[in-house]
Amino acid sequence: MPDGLHRLLREGLGVRCDTPVPGSIDELELEPVRLADAVAAELASIVGAPHANADREARVRHALGKSTIELLQLRHEGLLPAPDLVLYPGSHDEVLAVLVVCSARRVAVVPFGGGTTVVGGVVPEASAFAGVVALDLRRLDALLELDEVSRLAVFEPGLRGPQAEALLARSGFTIGHFPQSFEYATLGGFAAARSSGQASAGYGRFDDLVLALRAATPAGTLTLGRAPRSAAGPDLRQLVLGSEGALGVITSLTVAIRPAPEQRIYDGWRLPSFRQGAAVLRALAQDGPTPTVVRLSDEAETAFGLARPGSAGTGAAGTGAGVSSAGTAGQPPGCLAILGWEGSGAELARRRDQAAGLLAAAGGEPVAGAGDEWAAGRYRAPYLRDALLDAGVLVETLETVAFWSALHGLYEAVSVAVRDALTAQGTPPVVLCHISHVYASGASLYFTVACAQLDEPIAQWRAAKAAVADAILAAGGSISHHHGVGTDHREPYERELGPLAIAALRAVKRTLDPAGILNPGILLPPPGAGSARHPTHETR
Repeated sequence: MPDGLHRLLREGLGVRCDTPVPGSIDELELEPVRLADAVAAELASIVGAPHANADREARVRHALGKSTIELLQLRHEGLLPAPDLVLYPGSHDEVLAVLVVCSARRVAVVPFGGGTTVVGGVVPEASAFAGVVALDLRRLDALLELDEVSRLAVFEPGLRGPQAEALLARSGFTIGHFPQSFEYATLGGFAAARSSGQASAGYGRFDDLVLALRAATPAGTLTLGRAPRSAAGPDLRQLVLGSEGALGVITSLTVAIRPAPEQRIYDGWRLPSFRQGAAVLRALAQDGPTPTVVRLSDEAETAFGLARPGSAGTGAAGTGAGVSSAGTAGQPPGCLAILGWEGSGAELARRRDQAAGLLAAAGGEPVAGAGDEWAAGRYRAPYLRDALLDAGVLVETLETVAFWSALHGLYEAVSVAVRDALTAQGTPPVVLCHISHVYASGASLYFTVACAQLDEPIAQWRAAKAAVADAILAAGGSISHHHGVGTDHREPYERELGPLAIAALRAVKRTLDPAGILNPGILLPPPGAGSARHPTHETR
């Protein structure tokens, strides 16, 4: 951790002592295997014995995702949920065969990509099943076709972000999708979770880029998408995109690609306030020129230095009630905006100059080096969370999205809700926020929350998260912009959609997955489970 964080933890958050750290893989206690040997052998025969693994390390590495609750489970809880068997299929037909057998034997199946979910997306509610199998798609890692005329690429789902970009770079192309999980997440995971990357303002979200896909389900194969746009009924691709493995397993996807840009330039600007900065971002998104990357930290996050990971915590001041906006390291107060530009030559310069004029007219001032520093540290920041957890800090992120007219009300509502919920437990937090994705009609809000851990930090955070969910829905936001639903957001997701929409999704799942084996409890409650705690929510 940066040295400045230690003082902040001690003086600002009241953190006094270290907490348990994860044990080694050999020390962790796993739930006992329930899968019958005969069924395990039948499944292994489909993928080949070398591609079926039930050893301790394979089970542990497929047991959890990367939410704070899951990382705390490694530190505080006894029995860890873990799959009984990990399978590594090598083809669509093998995936299909595995699903058929598991459906017949009532074995739950968890499609597994990079394991980067932060909403409990790989921990099924499978007690009613005869066992749990993790279906790791890493062997499905080919670029199947490159259509340079249509600018499309057909991929298998197990490719990680860097692998896919390296394959495309040989021909001078890029997907342009760079989420913070880029190093480990897979293309199939990007699609299944409706991922959104840092360059979404320029390239779009990943679900915008998927023009066709194939998915294996226990009921058969779905092949969807044969043209850029179609009026041939509802777009059923949208059933699979965002379904988080609960409706099918993506085995190939056709993705829009673009020529790799000649230049990538990142500018930093300091704006007088979060509200004024948001107004400038809205103008850029609605009237242009729209940058490829758009990010605006609020006063607290700017003061803390989170947008510049190398200096995180070095200038933050204040108490657990918040962070001072008086600036850091001698810098004036305000909010840091990061704008990323791609292109070449005079056109790139023209767009940057035009945006600079809008920023300056709003009271903005350029911050030398801030853009490059943010880009260089983009993938380092998440690793700080483990060090903070080990130091006794409860730290987690949450995000939402709304139309521009509701954005500031949503920002205030979430900030107050999480601050009040944690302060009521005796642990006043630091609450930081930034806008990271913009559209003509609205934007996302991404919050980072940190406070001292209590003896039961999982319950501590769940209480805060429940208060935040209520605030998001009351303020007109969506429960997730890009993290997804998983199990963590399932109940507010039900409330957001309403009972009729949830019933329609259940009907789709019954058709594609009659035995309910695919990621049970993810996205939708498992069969027989109660509905949302607000069942009177209006039908839409």
